[in-house]
Amino acid sequence: MSDKFIRITDDFYAAPQLDADDVKRAAEQGFDLIINNRPDGEEAGQPAAAEIAAAASEAGIDYREIPIGRAGISHADLNAFDDATDGHQKVLGFCRTGTRSTTLRAFALAHRGGNADEIIADAAKGGYDLSGHRQTLEQLSTHRH
Repeated sequence: MSDKFIRITDDFYAAPQLDADDVKRAAEQGFDLIINNRPDGEEAGQPAAAEIAAAASEAGIDYREIPIGRAGISHADLNAFDDATDGHQKVLGFCRTGTRSTTLRAFALAHRGGNADEIIADAAKGGYDLSGHRQTLEQLSTHRH
């Protein structure tokens, strides 16, 4: 597996910015959904979401955009993540570094009642430190909507 695709769990991987070649590799490696968590125009030279969407369509991978900007992650984003991932077996989320994608997944799992310690441990295995979000994860788990 490409080092660019960082395993969080067997069914979710995070990555930094993807390009069309990365999308082709994702298809070859069995991903069935790509979630783009990066707003267009965040950084000069960043591929447009439309380019990634077209590459995903050509590769036969479902594609969803759930851009996470300065405002952070909302309940609507959590619901959009749940809707997008429903029925998919191997998901690749990406943003600039993979942190927002990993955090969105963590919050969505907690929102569904997931255990904060397990969520933090899974992220840590991929090199993402979500320990600073423990309180939010616990609150989301306790106050499910």
